[in-house]
Amino acid sequence: MIWFFLLSGLFLGWSLGANDAANIFGTAVGTRMVRFKIAALVASVFVVLGAVISGAGATHTLGKLGAVNAIAGSFTVALAAGATVAWMTKLELPVSTSQAIVGAIVGWNLFTGSPTDMNSFTKIISTWVICPLLAAVFSIILYKIFKFVLGYAKIHILEMDIYTRIGLILVGAFGAYSLGANNIANVMGVFVPASPFHDFNLAGIIRFSGTQQLFLLGSLAIAVGIYTYSYRVMTTVGNQVFKLTPILALIVVLSESLVLFIFASQGLEKWLISHGLPSIPL
Repeated sequence: MIWFFLLSGLFLGWSLGANDAANIFGTAVGTRMVRFKIAALVASVFVVLGAVISGAGATHTLGKLGAVNAIAGSFTVALAAGATVAWMTKLELPVSTSQAIVGAIVGWNLFTGSPTDMNSFTKIISTWVICPLLAAVFSIILYKIFKFVLGYAKIHILEMDIYTRIGLILVGAFGAYSLGANNIANVMGVFVPASPFHDFNLAGIIRFSGTQQLFLLGSLAIAVGIYTYSYRVMTTVGNQVFKLTPILALIVVLSESLVLFIFASQGLEKWLISHGLPSIPL
């Protein structure tokens, strides 16, 4: 029965892949610097790696938001968020999966009469303000750096084209890793308390936890969403929302990736707490 309930999480994962991959490769595909097939392959591989290796960070914050302990509740929350994201994807509109899952959890709390942890809620809401501001700061800094380096190096236009294409793929890979690390909690976080998987050692060397197996399943659903339905949203982001040059596209994706990586970092969270600073991941 647990596998039936997990279907809503997989649906949410598919919706996330179909929508949020555009944040990583939309500008690269929109400017025709990277082919969609290459973008989809790179994004799929690295979103799985990010989810499995670094996905636990944001799960703790989301788990504190409300007590969705019943597996049927987890199913309902994930289905509501997935339907919302899928609808926005159908309209070719980029949407935040984090906002969808938070809204679904708060709605579940209201329905069941469960309390919503306001500290966690405030912490999450604050990220929706801090994230774009921090990304803007990174973009300004990176733009200044790129402008100085390119003005000093005087690279030939053909070489610049090659370097930019390679850079977009590398930055896209980093962005996909960060996307998986930061967003897998949105997809499978509500199912962690009822995970059907058990810890085991791979070849007697690598410990593969039940949560990591759950995240692997969710990230594969994200990869399917990327391959099957993300092209339309990528085109919207790359050509209709903002028209960017390839260099500016590189700067934008790198800035976004840095923010996602920072907010999913457990190591940074521990360092901040040890120094009496506000904790991350938010």
